Amino acid sequence: MDAENVELLDERAPELALGASGLLGEFNRAGVLVAADVHVARALAELAGVDQETVVLAVALAVRAPRLGHVFVDLALAEGAVLVEDQDRPLPWPNAATWATQLAACEALVATTDDQRRPLRLDGTRLYLDRYWQEETTLAESLKLRAEMPLRQVALGNLRAGMLRLFPEPEDALQRAAAACTALRGLSVIAGGPGTGKTTTVARAVALIFEEAAALDPPGPPPLVALCAPTGKAAARLQQAVREQAATLEVSATVRAQLQALRGSTIHRLLGARGGIGAGGFRHGPRNRLAHDLVIVDETSMVSLSLMTRLLEAVRSDARVVLVGDPDQLAAVEAGAVLRDIVGPADSGTKFAAGMRAIVTRVTGDDQLWAAGAEPPRPATRWFGDGVVTLRRGHRFGSDIASLADAIRRGDGDATLVRLERAQGAISWIPDDGERSASLRTRAVNAYGAVANAARVGDGPAALTALARFRLLCAHRRGPYGLAFWTATIERWLGDAIEDFEPGIGHYVGEPLLITENDYELRLNNGDAGVVVSGDQGEPAAAIFERDGQLVSLAPSRLTAVESLYAMTIHKSQGSQFDVVAVVLPEGDSPILTRELLYTAVTRAQQELIIVGSEASVRAAVARPVARATGLQERLWV
Repeated sequence: MDAENVELLDERAPELALGASGLLGEFNRAGVLVAADVHVARALAELAGVDQETVVLAVALAVRAPRLGHVFVDLALAEGAVLVEDQDRPLPWPNAATWATQLAACEALVATTDDQRRPLRLDGTRLYLDRYWQEETTLAESLKLRAEMPLRQVALGNLRAGMLRLFPEPEDALQRAAAACTALRGLSVIAGGPGTGKTTTVARAVALIFEEAAALDPPGPPPLVALCAPTGKAAARLQQAVREQAATLEVSATVRAQLQALRGSTIHRLLGARGGIGAGGFRHGPRNRLAHDLVIVDETSMVSLSLMTRLLEAVRSDARVVLVGDPDQLAAVEAGAVLRDIVGPADSGTKFAAGMRAIVTRVTGDDQLWAAGAEPPRPATRWFGDGVVTLRRGHRFGSDIASLADAIRRGDGDATLVRLERAQGAISWIPDDGERSASLRTRAVNAYGAVANAARVGDGPAALTALARFRLLCAHRRGPYGLAFWTATIERWLGDAIEDFEPGIGHYVGEPLLITENDYELRLNNGDAGVVVSGDQGEPAAAIFERDGQLVSLAPSRLTAVESLYAMTIHKSQGSQFDVVAVVLPEGDSPILTRELLYTAVTRAQQELIIVGSEASVRAAVARPVARATGLQERLWV
């Protein structure tokens, strides 16, 4: 795990726990722990009657771990994983072996066997909050059980004929393999970067499953399919992609209608959220399973350990699950790196066992699929890797953007800089701060000026089309490289360039909008973009959004969770695509600047990419992968 840089806290910092002494006080003042970590650790220790400083410190570090995205803290690696600002005053880290022994002896606070329930769980030198240990083990068991389900009994000849009809291109071999897994297996995973055909594969695989049901004698009912994603915006995009595919596929009118009738939903809404992920937070769970025969989860990289555990607990044991996403994108804000752990070694190529290879070859006709990077035959007829396929052939990007994204994904800083320096047309690199404002000003004024001009004449479709062409992405919300700064700057530029353009209090004609929370009453999703346009013949201005391919007009006063959309964070852009993307990178020492962040930003661009940032910032991002302490991959791939 890569080291985390932490800064010393001054005596007025809100993260400082007043009255903290001993080891807790030292680690708090050094910036390793914040006040919440200290208070929770002290409360747990007091309840358990524990006063040993090293034990309480370990508890605080375990509390800290999920806040940083980790599932546990490894006591053997903790010292090397933290770099403090004051190198002349090293922290008094306990000896790792002795530390683990002390915790194991603390039976009132720490569980060491499966039959114990305590606030914390010690697994070797890994210290978990018990909730996360339970979730990790439960999720691993659920995934492995689904991966080991017997293959479905289908007419392989019919499946092959449908496969060759819906995936006719010779280059579609991996997509055919992924579709075969979806049709045959209880668990399948379709991974890959943007534009590699993930949702195309999903739509065609579902068409094959509908055809399979219709071909039964007598015909069976169509399977009940759930399309879901962690955000409303992602769910809406999945629904739209499936419907667009349905319109072009060579399928019967019945199958086409079944595909077009599918609706996307957030995972929370699918599960019947009742106010949280904890116990009683969802209507559906182990005692009230979902009715669906097939559950498809898009943008799985954004799904946390807790939410994925709750979802799989709610899916019927005989239902199929398909996980779709890009493991190289930003992970969930909460603890875990679920999709990356699930894809595991299959990120570099398929890892099917010999038996599964033979079946997929028979169904797809692709006998050359295993020529490169194949795993040696395994004794088991089924194992976890049999259902994981990583798509690599891009259909969406130009070669320059795809090549740059691949260099970033591989962590090759030199290759990344070479591609930025030599790129022409599709990629522009602005490394000098002095050029930043002048270069971006022209782009932003042209892009948002087109939005404002269309909005002034009440042309909602043109305004939305113009808004989708360009997006400025920031790593931070605040500061000189952040969302707030660039929003104010672009508004000022537009005020100077466009007559009578005067942003003020409240919404105004020409303002681009971003929905920041799901609004089920208005049927707007977190991440939806709209524009305030002038009304017809004296009518008041209206906020225009697109919903299911139709324009929706709303009074701006009805919008509650909304902000101006002149810039957006890279996190918020995840799952979206724009014609032209400008990415503003912070200084290289920003802790949020990571390989996954840069890769996510770069892969938002479909036609043109503008990188604004120094060489030091680019190199720092590429060299800093997000390293989350998790044990899920080990549990799945052994």
